[in-house]
Amino acid sequence: MNAPAAELPVVVIGAGPTGLAAAAHLIDQGIEPLVLEAGPRAGASVREWSHVRLFSTWGEVVDPAAEKLLAPTGWTRPDPATYPSGGDWAELYLQPLADVLGDRVRTGATVTGVSRAGRDRTVDADREQQPFVVHVAHADGREERLLARAVVDASGTWTTPGPAGGSGLPALGERAAADRITYRVPDFKDPAVRARYAGRRTAVIGSGASAFTALAHLADLAGSDDGAGTKGVWILRRGVSGSTFGGGEADQLPARGALGVAAKAAVDAGHADAVTGFRTEAVERDGDGRLILVGEGGRRLDAVDEVIVLTGLRPDLSFLDELRLGLDERLQAPVGLAPLIDPNQHSCGTVHPHGHRELAHPEQGVYLVGMKSYGRAPTFLAMTGHEQVRSVAAAIAGDLDAADRVELTLPETGVCGGAGLFDTPDAQEGDGGGCCAPAPQLVRLGTPAVAGATAGETPAGGCCGS
Repeated sequence: MNAPAAELPVVVIGAGPTGLAAAAHLIDQGIEPLVLEAGPRAGASVREWSHVRLFSTWGEVVDPAAEKLLAPTGWTRPDPATYPSGGDWAELYLQPLADVLGDRVRTGATVTGVSRAGRDRTVDADREQQPFVVHVAHADGREERLLARAVVDASGTWTTPGPAGGSGLPALGERAAADRITYRVPDFKDPAVRARYAGRRTAVIGSGASAFTALAHLADLAGSDDGAGTKGVWILRRGVSGSTFGGGEADQLPARGALGVAAKAAVDAGHADAVTGFRTEAVERDGDGRLILVGEGGRRLDAVDEVIVLTGLRPDLSFLDELRLGLDERLQAPVGLAPLIDPNQHSCGTVHPHGHRELAHPEQGVYLVGMKSYGRAPTFLAMTGHEQVRSVAAAIAGDLDAADRVELTLPETGVCGGAGLFDTPDAQEGDGGGCCAPAPQLVRLGTPAVAGATAGETPAGGCCGS
């Protein structure tokens, strides 16, 4: 890149946990960042799940470079051993950090496209000598064209949740049933939300920490004075195996393990039934307006009043279409990172620390970081993003020794075996059934719940930045 271009700022897309940490690390390297946030405030996506408690502690979700910027203001990190909610994280850390960054953070600024100045993706000539051009749409209707020496996309995946359909596409009728479907963990402390689900039959589609959280909350509602008759139906695309409920006590993040324990307790107590080997193909309405889920081969489940779809998140790559990205064809993660996080192969929940080399693309100077870097893989932790942007900032600054250092050891989930194994009948325990089973089955898990891990006591969490 020519000398004038090298003096341009690094554009960071997204003022969430990873984006703000990226800005802090760039400043630490003597590089000026410009953070563009589509929402009205820093941490806009985190604020949308403010009621959910992380399964990572404060000690694991505060970036060291960010803390260095905050320290002169008198900011003190909350008790490192406690678990923040999304709202705590946003108000007590992300907003103060954005305030310190000041004019380097612009809110209400949606990135609509990124390319090389004067070069679409087909043009080779002098491509790497040109700065990046970033098109921005502002909340007041203005459009702007910015130049950057590098682009760090930390926009996350929150705005693009996966659908109910087992093929990865919305099920037939899913969009038409939007009035009874949500793609987030509801805030069951909200009286209006409690009234929506109390005394009703709710299907929860998904098998991760967010689904565990929803099941635990439904069980808690069922046991309350205003929740009599509340029932959950847990829809699993695979069967029930030893790792269906996560790693439990073997998880090196105890609160994450406790989520699975709470979900199992909900099923064992009869507050939720599990339907295994069911892949949704259509959503229909009965005469009362309730929803009927239809699976492969026309199999139909009993009608439910509500559906909570928690089938993961996926990256929005539409505004990066003019860049030459190297993405894995399955995960939509950088090709260097994908083998380390592939849920089809990944064993025991371990993720090797990684940095700029694994995040690199054919288009030099552009990096996808944070949850977006994981594409459709579900194992991201906030501390992973901190290590990523530390390495990326050092690489942009030209300090490859620092960029290549490994400064993080990640905890294991306690779950062994890739998720792909769960789609084969011989991976099941008993007759739970998988996608290849002759028919989905309703199962009741009879093993007693672990003592002391009730839904009311378990920190909630999900893949949302925790």
